[in-house]
This record gives sequence, C-alpha cells and structure tokens, in this order.
Amino acid sequence: MRLIVLGAGSVGRAVALDLAEDKKFSVSVVDQKKEPLVELKTRGRLSVEAEDLSSPEAVKAAVERFDVVVNALPGFLGFQTLKACIEARKDVIDVAFAAEDPLVLDGLAREKGVTAVVDCGVAPGLSHMLAGQASVKLDKPEFLIIYAGGLPVRRTWPFEYATLFSPSDVIEEYLRPARFKENGQVVIQPALSEPELLEFEGLGTLEAFNTDGLRTLLHTLPFPNMKEKTLRYPGHREKIEMLKRAGFLDTRPLLIRGRKISPREITSEILFSRLQLMPGEEDVTLLRVVAGGQKKNQSLVITHELLDRYDRKKGVTSMARTTGYTASMAVRALVRGLIKERGIVPPEFLGLDQRCLDFILQGLRERGLCWSSR
Repeated sequence: MRLIVLGAGSVGRAVALDLAEDKKFSVSVVDQKKEPLVELKTRGRLSVEAEDLSSPEAVKAAVERFDVVVNALPGFLGFQTLKACIEARKDVIDVAFAAEDPLVLDGLAREKGVTAVVDCGVAPGLSHMLAGQASVKLDKPEFLIIYAGGLPVRRTWPFEYATLFSPSDVIEEYLRPARFKENGQVVIQPALSEPELLEFEGLGTLEAFNTDGLRTLLHTLPFPNMKEKTLRYPGHREKIEMLKRAGFLDTRPLLIRGRKISPREITSEILFSRLQLMPGEEDVTLLRVVAGGQKKNQSLVITHELLDRYDRKKGVTSMARTTGYTASMAVRALVRGLIKERGIVPPEFLGLDQRCLDFILQGLRERGLCWSSR
C-alpha cells in the first residue's frame, strides 16, 4: 500500500514516522522545505521529496502514483489541496483544518468514488469521534461542550504559550468567528469571547474561550446545544485580545516604505518567531468532551478527558502525537475497510460506528494516549 503525506511539519512528521513502522505501507513525504525532509529520512523507513505544493496541479502530480493521501499542509492550503486530491480520485485523511466547509465537496467526492475523512486530528477529530459515540448512547441528546488546547509545560512571560502547529492556523483560530448552537439555532460570537476558568488535575487553573471548532458538528449530530472552547493559561487570552483590538491582527494592507503589507503578517512574523517550541521543550494536550441528555427518561452526562504529554523517548510533541496518531489510525481503519462510506466523512461519523471507533481508540492506547471516561 503506497501512502503519501503532504507536509513535513510536526504533525505530518508524526504521521509519517508512525505509518513507516508498519511494513505493509510504503510511505513518502513531500514538503517545500528541505530541512525537515533531511531529518525525516534519517528517522524512518520512508522516502522524501522537496516540492512546492501551493498549486492544485502540483498536488495532483505529487499524489498520482499513491493509494492514500494524508493532507497535513497548513490551513490556508488545506481546502484547495483536499479538492485537488479528490479530483485526482485519491482517498484522503485530512488534518489541514481549512477555514472552508469541507462538506461542500461531498458531491464531488461521491462522484469521484473517493473517501475523504476530514478534520481528523485531536480537536476537531478525536473530540468529534467521542461526541458521535455519546450521541448514540443518549436517547435524547441535549448538550455538548468540547474543551481543547495544547500548552507548553514551561510558562514564559508574556504570552505563556508556544506554537504547537502552523502559526498561521493559530492566528486564524483567534480571529475566525465562533459558531455554536443554542436551542437548535446557530449562534455566532467573536473568537476569544465568553472566557471561563476551569480546573484540570495536574495543571491547575486554565482559561477557556470561544473558538470555531465545532465545524461539521453543526450539521451532523442532533445536540440542540453545542459549544467548543480553546484552553490556555490564564492571561494569554487578554494579551491576544489587546493585539486584536489595537489592530495588530488586521488583514487590511498598509503602505510601508512603498510596500503593501498587513499588520497581521508583521505580527505573525514577530510574535511566532519568539513563540516556537524549542527542540526537547515539553508540551501537554488537554481534551474534555462533555455530552448530556436523556437515557431511559433519566438525565445522563458522559465525560471523556484526555491529558497527554510530550514523548521524551521519541522526541515527539504531545500535539503532534494526539493529532498525528489519530490521523494515522484513521489511515489504518480506511485501509482495513472499516471506513466504507464514499464522500466527505466527518470524524463524528467514525464515532457512530463502534467497531471503527474501537479500532482507532485501541491504536491510540497502544501509542500511549490515555484518557478517562465516566
């Protein structure tokens, strides 16, 4: 089975190395940057190639001789890459988290006979799978709330944060309006709104705020009340809100010394050059999924909670582990025929199939991801 991973960032790297350990797979990785490819080639049984994937034509050429594609490119390239893979008639596991709605490609994917599992990371991804499972266990689903976040263990002033995935996707998370549901109706609030403090064992007090992470859940599961919030150390949100209100994240270009450039571009370069997770620096990933409703005319609340830490032995960040291994297990489920549906397949659909979900969860446990359920 020939697999190709598009993108050699931390998540793409984790996916590729995990799949390369399986001898029945032949794994290739393509990225524009040569540095991560050189390091990857020394780590696993895989091939690498430097290629600019910024155009759909380049993507189609790259995936032509492969059976399954993992799209791990940054979000701004995600949708056009997903569409290009579908047009090339390639099955896809997608973790790019593009701003666009992947469900609009469902008709195209069905026409091409393609299975495209989208948003297949930790959140969205594993979070949605657990939400799907919870919806089946409830006779009358009533509410769903998802809390998710990746954090550096070492808290450094002023932002107490480090970029654990694409910097452009981090900023997008802070800017994109948050959609959720109240009484069956879609409600839109600004990102970073409605902050609240929560306690997590082993980490203490964290702050949660609205972000646009429900995505396909708004259209697929029958919870009339749904919300998703991002977790950060207390105080981080306020500093980002200050930058946002002061115009440092505006996208309207300014004319500076004869060149047009947006404040967001400048801020991204300055901010995230100082917020990189250094090699060997440890991180944690948190996920809490709470679903409630009626079961046999009694109230029932189902809670899943994950706390994952940096893998010191393999040198893999927790965010890369939780996102990448969810995707790599979805690849295995697809290859084994556990995912049969054609078209766009949101991760919550995998949670509706207990056999498929059990397979993915068992694979995550074998890779050291542990969570509690009650």
